[in-house]
Amino acid sequence: MDDVAAVAGVSRGTVSRVLNGGHNVSGPALEAVERAIRKTGYVVNQHARSLVTQRSDSVAFILSEPQDRLFEDPNFNNLLRGCTQILAEHDITLLLTVAGTSADRKRIGRWVTAGHVDGALVVSNHLGSPLLDELKGRGLPFVVCGRPLGHEREVSYVAADDRDGARQMVVHLRSRGYQRIGIITGPLDTSGGVDRLAGYRDVVGDVDPALIEAGDYSQASGEAAMERLLRAGPDLDAVFVCSDLMAAGAITYLQRIGKRVPDDIAIAGFDDSKVATTITPRLTTIRQPFGRVSQEMVRLLLAHIAGEQHAAVILPTELVIRESA
Repeated sequence: MDDVAAVAGVSRGTVSRVLNGGHNVSGPALEAVERAIRKTGYVVNQHARSLVTQRSDSVAFILSEPQDRLFEDPNFNNLLRGCTQILAEHDITLLLTVAGTSADRKRIGRWVTAGHVDGALVVSNHLGSPLLDELKGRGLPFVVCGRPLGHEREVSYVAADDRDGARQMVVHLRSRGYQRIGIITGPLDTSGGVDRLAGYRDVVGDVDPALIEAGDYSQASGEAAMERLLRAGPDLDAVFVCSDLMAAGAITYLQRIGKRVPDDIAIAGFDDSKVATTITPRLTTIRQPFGRVSQEMVRLLLAHIAGEQHAAVILPTELVIRESA
């Protein structure tokens, strides 16, 4: 700062005011300081600044899944990219952390609450995870993606309306004449797994347990669950699969055993990720508004960091009809 002040011909205090927003600085002085910064290549020492402001200007993106899921599931990349871009507009850096095990979640919970970040965005939280209690107990601002099971009244979250999306899909399948409709759910310790199953049951009512199988949102789990469903219910005429990636696995299995989609069995997904339009046949699915989810998560987090109380946002989903169902 002394070097910048000397080149600009102003006081160190003027340089400081420019770096902190340019308040009470004349136009000529502001231009002189900005030219001097470019000439000297000056960069703010963020560590020194954080000691004064008690802010790191960084946010943690905590993915509560194994690391390989980050690269397999396009939903996580959509959220990561969206949040990164929006935070960059506020000059805030997003730091990715992967918490695939209970031990990881405890360790990362300690790290993010030790002053390294100003807040956290928590993605794919599981019921019983110690992470939310750790963050809440330490007073760190955070926002959860999806309904935080057991914490709905205590923390901020942004979620797509999973239950209504599932209802839309099963009503659509019924309207096409399908009667024996199975479901491959997501993990039942996540809100997506619980709420999409609830939406399915809202439409079909009491259902044969043989029509319900669980996956973990991976393609391999979709293949395995489809095999189990057909073994238990060979008369299935449609399956609602609670993620596009699992639906791709289900279609892969059906094609391998000579079943035609949708002629023999209709397959419907959930997400409207890139997978939905790259597989053959293209997936009928439920579109999640990932762009809006990212925007609202960042908005709520910045408001929380600024001292506002927690809030929840539920966003609508949309039925997208293609060839698979």
